[in-house]
Amino acid sequence: MTASRRLLLVHAHPDDETINNGATMARYVAEGAHVTLLTCTLGEEGEILVPALEQLAADQADQLGGYRIWELRTAMDALGVTDIRFLGGAGRYRDSGMMGVASNGHPRAFWNADLDEAVAHAVAVVRDVRPQVVVTYDENGGYGHPDHIQAHRVAMAAVAAAADPAYRPDLGEAWTVAKVYWCCMPRSVLQRGIDALAAAGDQTFFEGVTSADDVPFAVPDELVTTAVDGSRHAAEKDAAMRAHPTQIMVDGPFFALSNNLGLEMMAVEYYRLVQGERGPAGPGPEGWEDDLFAGLPG
Repeated sequence: MTASRRLLLVHAHPDDETINNGATMARYVAEGAHVTLLTCTLGEEGEILVPALEQLAADQADQLGGYRIWELRTAMDALGVTDIRFLGGAGRYRDSGMMGVASNGHPRAFWNADLDEAVAHAVAVVRDVRPQVVVTYDENGGYGHPDHIQAHRVAMAAVAAAADPAYRPDLGEAWTVAKVYWCCMPRSVLQRGIDALAAAGDQTFFEGVTSADDVPFAVPDELVTTAVDGSRHAAEKDAAMRAHPTQIMVDGPFFALSNNLGLEMMAVEYYRLVQGERGPAGPGPEGWEDDLFAGLPG
């Protein structure tokens, strides 16, 4: 790797990276950082928002995963990300579906993955990329999706194992990640987005949600540590969102998934530092960092 700053993002399905970190990824690519995306499944169990492609669904042709590889690559082209990897190789682990559904029991479901094996695959990526910063989900996977929870477990265990010289030297030289962040959405920011949706008057996206307290992934502001301003790259994020049409419906500054929960498309993205030292505060009144590499040399 020639870039001095290296960022690794670990996500569960294609589209998670764009929703959570699209502007961040585009910003760091533009600044010359090496950005690596590690996706754990192909998203085979996703609901399909494009009627003409409904036959790709898991209970029909079961070809959605392959289609979503194309969507992901198109989205990453929009963001400028060229280092795209799948945990254990494309198709090694399957989308488990939402918690408690029959697809959780599929023999290749990521939820059922042998954790030691999955972690070893991730360690190989960490030691190859040698990132200073890793981004993934919190322990609840943001909103409780089993694959998000599993991606969290794999990423956190891989960061620890990669730093241990005694762990699998065949996977490369030990590497210590300086900072680990979890994606998050501050409650106050989410409330502003909900209010903006209400003001726009599009109730098909809004589904009656009036408070951030009703949204499971809202995070208390005091737990947030970092706000990355990618507003100069809002157009790239918008294009990347539109590159996932089977999963995301974009309408102006808002988007919705198959659950019809409308959200404002964010060009400022938020994080919670859980490992490493917090860098200097940015200019905002909250005292949050404004850079994932804040406080790191180079």
